[in-house]
Amino acid sequence: MVKEFILNLKDVSVSFEGFLALNNLNLKLTKGELRAVIGPNGAGKTTFLDVITGKVKPTKGDVFFKGKSLVGKKEHKIARIGVGRKFQSPRVFENLSVQENLEISVSQYSSTIKLIANKPSENKLEEVNKLMKIVNLSSKSEIKAGSLSHGQKQWLEIAMLLGQKPSLMLIDEPVAGLTDEETELTADLLKSLSGENTVLVIDHDMEFIRRLESNVTVLNQGSVLCEGSMDKIQSDPKVIEVYLGKQEDL
Repeated sequence: MVKEFILNLKDVSVSFEGFLALNNLNLKLTKGELRAVIGPNGAGKTTFLDVITGKVKPTKGDVFFKGKSLVGKKEHKIARIGVGRKFQSPRVFENLSVQENLEISVSQYSSTIKLIANKPSENKLEEVNKLMKIVNLSSKSEIKAGSLSHGQKQWLEIAMLLGQKPSLMLIDEPVAGLTDEETELTADLLKSLSGENTVLVIDHDMEFIRRLESNVTVLNQGSVLCEGSMDKIQSDPKVIEVYLGKQEDL
């Protein structure tokens, strides 16, 4: 039954002037799951996220979220019903403090002017403090976001996304450009968010993916090539071939 899954892509294809970016893609996510998605360049990973969030309309097939089709819905409406997306590059308000960024997020204000005009309630401030603790930024609350390290900006944006209370979090390449320590901390953060949240992560860093300890979906040429544990996909001959036989890269 469709309703058993928070996300269900059924036979989704996307064609750009004859090029199949997605080709009869099928993928299901259960509520509370943490799922990693990997694949070589051109595998369709970004288009996959674009279809879920309404940026791209499928040429054929359907996308169900909580049992209801998303196809044809506007991006902002999909976001409003609980699909949150974090892009690869951090999108934070660099001239505002960490706390102010999160106040905007939990209050869902569209501008700093609204934040100044409508100071958050005590309940909202409690939410902000909780979010700062989750991403280990409590000591940076008064620091401008532009002064944070790249990794800290990534965590702040994850916290901002979390503050919007999405039912499904789509996280695109969260560890690109991070140090080894930041990468490990990011994996631990995303693991801690699953269960209460449904989290889908796309990345190229295989050590990071392994640390997530989640099921992994491998995309290739717009379709699912393989799914399962990291150990399973690492030993799959089709996956090894796609990555040019370089098993050490997996």
